[in-house]
Amino acid sequence: MTNAERPHRSLDALGVVALVARRELLTRLRSKVFLITTGIAALLVVAASLLATSISTDEGTDATIGVPAGAPTLPDQIAAVGASLGLNLDTEEVAGIEDGRAGVRDGDLDAFVMPDGERLSVIVESDLDPELESAFNVLAASTVLDREITDLGGDPAAVNRAISQAAVNLETLEDPRFDVERLILGMIAGILIYGSLLMHGQALAQGVVEEKSSRVIELLLSTIRPWQLMAGKVLGIGTLGLIQIAVIAGAGVISAVATDALTISFGSIAGTAAWLIVWYIVGFFGYALVLAAVSALVSRQEDINAVLTPVLMLIISGFVIGISVLPSDPDSAVIRVMSLIPTFAPMLMPMRLAIGGVPAWEALLALGLALAMIPLLIWVSGRVYRNAIMRTGSRMKLRDAFRAAS
Repeated sequence: MTNAERPHRSLDALGVVALVARRELLTRLRSKVFLITTGIAALLVVAASLLATSISTDEGTDATIGVPAGAPTLPDQIAAVGASLGLNLDTEEVAGIEDGRAGVRDGDLDAFVMPDGERLSVIVESDLDPELESAFNVLAASTVLDREITDLGGDPAAVNRAISQAAVNLETLEDPRFDVERLILGMIAGILIYGSLLMHGQALAQGVVEEKSSRVIELLLSTIRPWQLMAGKVLGIGTLGLIQIAVIAGAGVISAVATDALTISFGSIAGTAAWLIVWYIVGFFGYALVLAAVSALVSRQEDINAVLTPVLMLIISGFVIGISVLPSDPDSAVIRVMSLIPTFAPMLMPMRLAIGGVPAWEALLALGLALAMIPLLIWVSGRVYRNAIMRTGSRMKLRDAFRAAS
């Protein structure tokens, strides 16, 4: 028995596919390019979470307000007014007005406030922040109201407690606007799928041309069949991309939850991650089959862009339309229709699902149409790849590769 015959007898068809996939996965998994790219991407999403937390923490006006020691209710009033306006106002008691002036002058206090008959007196270093001015105006009105309630024989604390518990019954005539955090989550999901499809799809195509131009393909096809080689390469590189997405998304989710950069429920995040994985698998499998087939039409790396560009433009256009339209109009009719089309669904549907508001029938229809298209792609791409992979020289036309005798 020759070495060329041994693999056919020792391994079944799926075993050969698995062997090729394992070789592709392990070879690329150890490459410095993959490790560095994945590490940088993971660090970027962690940094983005920290930045988002820093920005959210800095929202509003953080200020320290000095109050006289003889006004015991003033600190609680200032804190309540600040909370109602979304401001983080701390208070610090000082002995008297001169100490208050000194604290403002030294920068220890942003302002000093003290009751002054019918009004509030406020001391600042040079000018008063507009948001602080609004808070002090509300505080002045609250102080006057408390005094009027007391003069009428009422309890200001009871009145304020009743006011704080007051609420309105809200009836909406239209669906609420989309949550900003969900929108950001959708954009991130789209970016991950887009980047992975583009990077690993091109890596697959370049690998096919490299094997063909170096004549390695002749040795490989002397032991295995063309469809086994193509399927193994798609499976191996697809698994590599899935690992990369899992690492990056995992780092992002863990850092976002740990830093409270995301306040939406863990179930929503997990659902987005699950749909991200599903659509990556479906999208990569479909596009990778086409990319493997068209890359077999050429024998030189210099010619590869000509055959890849039409396919890559479908990926790019879907992503560009998604990030340009969804932020301003998440329920766009154009996006809804395009997200059902198998060529655009891998980019657009996970973005829409992350944002929310997608009817279940639309999600299932998009997935069903994409899955239904894969058997056709397997047959067409397999035929083109088989007929073109051994042809060297000038670029082979797609029509000729499809029609060539098997």
